[in-house]
Amino acid sequence: MLESLKLFNLLLVAAGGALGGMARLAVTDLCSHWLGSRFPWGTLMVNLSGALLAGWLAARLGIPSSLDLSSAWLALVVGLLGGYTTVSSFSLQTLTLWQSGQRFRAAAYTLATCLIGFLLVVLGWWLAGGGA
Repeated sequence: MLESLKLFNLLLVAAGGALGGMARLAVTDLCSHWLGSRFPWGTLMVNLSGALLAGWLAARLGIPSSLDLSSAWLALVVGLLGGYTTVSSFSLQTLTLWQSGQRFRAAAYTLATCLIGFLLVVLGWWLAGGGA
């Protein structure tokens, strides 16, 4: 019974991650098409929208202990948002901007991702009725 539950949880994360990765590619491609590729708009939009959704889901599903992860949390937060958002692309793009002499853009990208991302998590939490 425990082994089948572990396999089911693994499949939830895998399915969510696959959908999240496809969504990230779609959003990134749309942003590059609409806004150009001189700045990593796609990754910024993905990470900011992911932050908003993370806050909303945390308020709706509750924040579980690390040992008590629900199926919904595993599929949506660990899987979907884990596949959708990307700290590795953000870090690499920041380094690339910095090394190419675009230090202001690198700093603005970092500040926007971190500060606005945090504000959007709070907004998502609030929109879902999580309170203060």
